[in-house]
Amino acid sequence: MKRISLTLVALAGMLGLTTAPAQAQEAAACQKVRFADVGWSDIAATTGLASVVLEAMGYQPTVTVASVPITFAGMKSKQLDAFLGYWNPSMTPMIEPFVKAGQIQVFETPNLVGAKYTLAVPEALHDAGLKDFKDLPKFAKALEGKIYGIEPGNDGNALIADMIKKNQYGLKDFKLVESSEAGMLAQVQRAARGKKPIVFLGWEPHPMNVQVKMKYLTGGDDVFGPNFGEARVFTAVPSGYEAKCPNVVTFLKNLQFTTTIENEVMQGILNKGKPNQVARDWLVKHPQAIEPWLKGVKTFKGEDALPVVRKALQG
Repeated sequence: MKRISLTLVALAGMLGLTTAPAQAQEAAACQKVRFADVGWSDIAATTGLASVVLEAMGYQPTVTVASVPITFAGMKSKQLDAFLGYWNPSMTPMIEPFVKAGQIQVFETPNLVGAKYTLAVPEALHDAGLKDFKDLPKFAKALEGKIYGIEPGNDGNALIADMIKKNQYGLKDFKLVESSEAGMLAQVQRAARGKKPIVFLGWEPHPMNVQVKMKYLTGGDDVFGPNFGEARVFTAVPSGYEAKCPNVVTFLKNLQFTTTIENEVMQGILNKGKPNQVARDWLVKHPQAIEPWLKGVKTFKGEDALPVVRKALQG
């Protein structure tokens, strides 16, 4: 076989033909990229953007909506491949055991910086004197002793519940109201329109920051971190996934978002748009965004990804 192979190469040279090695292709199992989404519109936005680009590259992304604990457990068992929404520091207590055990890999560079995550109130309530965590007990009656969180199992809910349990900031008589992101936001908007006091878990990027006149509470550094729970958002994959699917991981590592990008895509999603369609519409209007994302990235078939994705978005 070796002698025949050499003869064919020599013959190709004699005929003036060029030979090029076939481009290495990832394993067939890498074609399906299984994303996790914990039900937040910011993660739906970033996952939608990534999914649209991956589809154009010949991959088959899917999305599983699950709570934060189930997401990390699913990555540990390798039933999920990627999660674009690890908010540090709020999710750190939940993901840290998996990282320390070598079951989950967190990329060194965040995909988003400058995020916020802490308790917030409508601007009118802030002006009335509820400006800091320590002010909450003074407004307990007006607030009906309620702090509105989001979905059960969420890391922010856990922080709120722990504050209440420890009577931190004098919150022993408060209770956590768990709901979905959409349910909480609907409650906040009703309260803001009716000038009714309410305190809730707020974050940025999110259209809530322009839909509702709101202020973040100071004084929660010990729980949510400094600078209003200033956060960095990271991408996580199961351990071993990078070695198995290096091209997908190169793409995932390249992904960098801004609060502006996420706010714009989230707005469309919250207006009942489907994440992938909203993401595709945004990418068509902002074609330059994919250039840094696709540096050094190939399609599933081994072609340079940038021109292929450009063509797909134009079609």
